[in-house]
Amino acid sequence: MTTEAAIYPDLIGRSVCVTGAARGLGLAMADAYVRAGCHVLLLDVDGEELDRTRPALAARSSPGQVIETATAPVSDQDAVTAALAAFTARTGDLSVMVANAGVSANAPSLDLELDRWNTALDVNLTGVFVCARAAARIMREGDGGVVLTTSSMYGVTAGPERAAYCATKAAVAALTKVLAVEWAPFGIRVNALAPGYVETDLLTRLSDAGRLDTQALRRRTPRGRLGSPEDIAHLALFLSSGVSANITGQVMVSDGGWTADGYAVMPDRPEVR
Repeated sequence: MTTEAAIYPDLIGRSVCVTGAARGLGLAMADAYVRAGCHVLLLDVDGEELDRTRPALAARSSPGQVIETATAPVSDQDAVTAALAAFTARTGDLSVMVANAGVSANAPSLDLELDRWNTALDVNLTGVFVCARAAARIMREGDGGVVLTTSSMYGVTAGPERAAYCATKAAVAALTKVLAVEWAPFGIRVNALAPGYVETDLLTRLSDAGRLDTQALRRRTPRGRLGSPEDIAHLALFLSSGVSANITGQVMVSDGGWTADGYAVMPDRPEVR
């Protein structure tokens, strides 16, 4: 039995969908759910990357575990609904939806192109709503479930040149609370993950390209380190499990103390463009 399955035995055999699962935080969360003994649907717009990703996850699964992929834009209601229907037809239910897919659109606000703004709205906000609602429509017909959205520490605080990102992630935080109140009678809990800076391949590429100073980010963070994908994955497992049964409508920030530190000074702001 894996560590994840031992810590969260009530997740064994549960069915989970993770969006934006081809790479980064989505992949880390999907992997954690596989290790916890869940049936997992990885949904992403990048079908080729999903095809490369699935064999490794399947190799870590146990006999009888269902590991599937689906290619769809998260804002495409019909495609998302069809993917969930096919998955639940095979697994019998849907216990957890992680509406994680997102994009950045970092640029000076005076120069931000409207198509980039609209793409951020489409993926970061509309996509979260579409996936959350499609999942909840299945969950309310059964024993309820858990919906996790992905907001950001930039959904509870602000940063320059992040107008679209901050606006959409703040909207996700508010949406999460609305859905938590509305869907509580159906036995559906809704919470938001709000990561700070996390050491993903994207962050590494930005650092290598000189577009981000990770050492400055570490100095700015009270904990003195960046987050790891595993930090967020284990937070997702905790919020999906019965040990968090009375937690709903919350924005769970995992940022090493970044948003708590009002005295932090960064003379050379590491803005991502």
